[in-house]
Amino acid sequence: MKIAGVQMDVQLGAPRHNLARIREKLREAASLGARLIIFPECALTGYCFDSRLQGMQFAEPRNGPLQQELIETCHELNVCCIVGLLERDAERLFNAAVLLGPTGVLGWYRKVHLPYVGVDRFTDYGDRPFAVDAVNDVTIGMNICYDAAFPEAARILALRGADMIALPTNWPPGAECMAPAVISTRALENKIYYAAINRIGTENDVTFIGRSCICGPDGSLLDSASPTEEKILLADVDITQTREKRIIRRKDLHEIDRFADRRPEFYTPLTEPHHLPTPRERLQGHS
Repeated sequence: MKIAGVQMDVQLGAPRHNLARIREKLREAASLGARLIIFPECALTGYCFDSRLQGMQFAEPRNGPLQQELIETCHELNVCCIVGLLERDAERLFNAAVLLGPTGVLGWYRKVHLPYVGVDRFTDYGDRPFAVDAVNDVTIGMNICYDAAFPEAARILALRGADMIALPTNWPPGAECMAPAVISTRALENKIYYAAINRIGTENDVTFIGRSCICGPDGSLLDSASPTEEKILLADVDITQTREKRIIRRKDLHEIDRFADRRPEFYTPLTEPHHLPTPRERLQGHS
């Protein structure tokens, strides 16, 4: 399956404008043969809101009206897309990504790891387990931005059968090392495809750094974008490369399998509660 990632600019608090641009890019990517098209984090809403109330004003529920319009476009083009948005669930606010297809909502993810920046200062922690969904024969897992800094998130998705991880992201200055180094590492260590799709442009004095990239199961860079230009990235996903985890370099002499070779009995500290306050907890305690 051919996939595409759309590095684009986004306007803060202008969902109708952003929706029109997303639909335009969907058509362009579909014309290039892509069957799954990935957009940045908060692509429908923008990211740098100054309060929870501002974010709530532009959030919509699961299967909301903007998503319905995207589903119509997916149906027309016979494609699927992953789009970042703010989700309103009663009084809760989530940084979310939705997988949409010709028949409706196919998958949904709420950001689990929240940095203290942008709207993530005010959103609720994601409460849904890491899960995978199928597009054609390809099994897709979703993370969002900061999640990529936590290798456990990608590993769980890979253990659950992900052939690829889609990462809608809004990398700000300071995150330059994420692409392609961290993304390549996540792909290599899990033997999966990994598509990290960032945005460009400026919101509230934050200039996003672009550098979107797609990496293959051997960690190789398949396509990438510059820090400043809009671009549609393309790559072909071959599931025969992701579903056989054993790597044979010299039979009976040099073989590795990063799944079979794991030693989970030594990993128990990963599940122990931490005792250090997060930046959000420190600031709330101070106030």
